[in-house]
Amino acid sequence: MAQDIVVVVGLGNPGADYENTRHNAGALFVEALARHAGQTLRPEKKYHGLYARIQWQDLDLHLLNPSTFMNRSGIAIKALADFFKISPEQILVAHDELDLPPGTAKLKKGGGHGGHNGLRDTIAHLGTNDFQRLRLGIGHPGDSRKVTGFVLGRLGKLETEQLSAVFDEVMRVLPDAANGKLAAAMNRLHSFKPTP
Repeated sequence: MAQDIVVVVGLGNPGADYENTRHNAGALFVEALARHAGQTLRPEKKYHGLYARIQWQDLDLHLLNPSTFMNRSGIAIKALADFFKISPEQILVAHDELDLPPGTAKLKKGGGHGGHNGLRDTIAHLGTNDFQRLRLGIGHPGDSRKVTGFVLGRLGKLETEQLSAVFDEVMRVLPDAANGKLAAAMNRLHSFKPTP
């Protein structure tokens, strides 16, 4: 049976300066998924990123963390999609989301970029916004002028624990989402409450 999701991309910025920052929540998720499957992401020049192919929970998945900067993410995603002839609808892009509280996540198909430069570039390169998204909540600093410093700030201990808990929950629902049961996956994930 053809999978609905065959690629999971984690958006983030490369390099030590950006390790464990809120903006790298998507990349951190893909690293966690690779670890869960007993694999390691390795540099792959062809796809401008860190790549692994995993067999996990009866799924065959390509994992990619672009090593371009966030605002050039689309280059890497398009390179991988073109090489394997994967349609945008089969791509799940994991990214940080200011509009959701920490420790929550939502699955979504299509939609705009909401000012997120990684999504903006992905839409530009794929020529469509019809890919799937995993929105990982990081919360909002409360003042739009503080957003840049906030997203590029390091995750605190509680935020790291909340992200880790929601990553586990996403991994529980991902097989359903990838196998055409998106509604069931969404129902479960969207009712997940972070531990205080």
